[in-house]
Amino acid sequence: MLFFKKQKAVAVDGPAGSGKSTVSRLLAERLGYLYVDTGAMYRALTLKVMRNNIDFDDEKKIVEISSALDIELVPSKEGPNSIRVMLDGEDISRDIRTMGVTGNVKYVARIPQVRQNLVKLQRKMICRMDGSVMEGRDIGTVVLPDAKYKFYIDANFEERVERRLAELKAKNYPITRQEVADDLKQRDHADKTRKVGPLRKAKDAVFVDTTDLSIEEVVQKILSYIKK
Repeated sequence: MLFFKKQKAVAVDGPAGSGKSTVSRLLAERLGYLYVDTGAMYRALTLKVMRNNIDFDDEKKIVEISSALDIELVPSKEGPNSIRVMLDGEDISRDIRTMGVTGNVKYVARIPQVRQNLVKLQRKMICRMDGSVMEGRDIGTVVLPDAKYKFYIDANFEERVERRLAELKAKNYPITRQEVADDLKQRDHADKTRKVGPLRKAKDAVFVDTTDLSIEEVVQKILSYIKK
């Protein structure tokens, strides 16, 4: 892990709806680093499993696919540090945000060998970067345990539901508040109870409650720690 100690890496963890993706993108922009969304990688794998009509109980086949996954995170024209997710050369950025993929990603994320394969891929990405902001569920605890800066972002459940609902409505996804709440409860449970890489705060991570803060306030708060 000595190599990762030398990297200018910012690890950001937290549950769905906490604001970590938006905050991480802005942090990367302000610091001049590259943004890495690890959750998108698990979603890409989930989409490939679904497209190939593979049963989610067929862990052997899913592991096989994950070991040779062709994923790239490339800059998007939508704005600074916005990314496009490329799977086998195809832009799947929108496809991986459907409720179908969201509801099934937990089945691939819980497989130990899948997580090991994707962690290797994530670390390879870091090796090619001069500085990075990587966000996910186990960045500070598993992927980059020696990152120079670690943050755990969270918000109360009701606020997270509202944020997720607004995000989906903005993308014209037909969904109710109750459906969003049920989905978040299931995702929280899956994230926190899986055997490998569960969602938890690293001991040396700074906890940031975003419930009553604007995105800009959260970004400034984190930057103040980094500048120290």
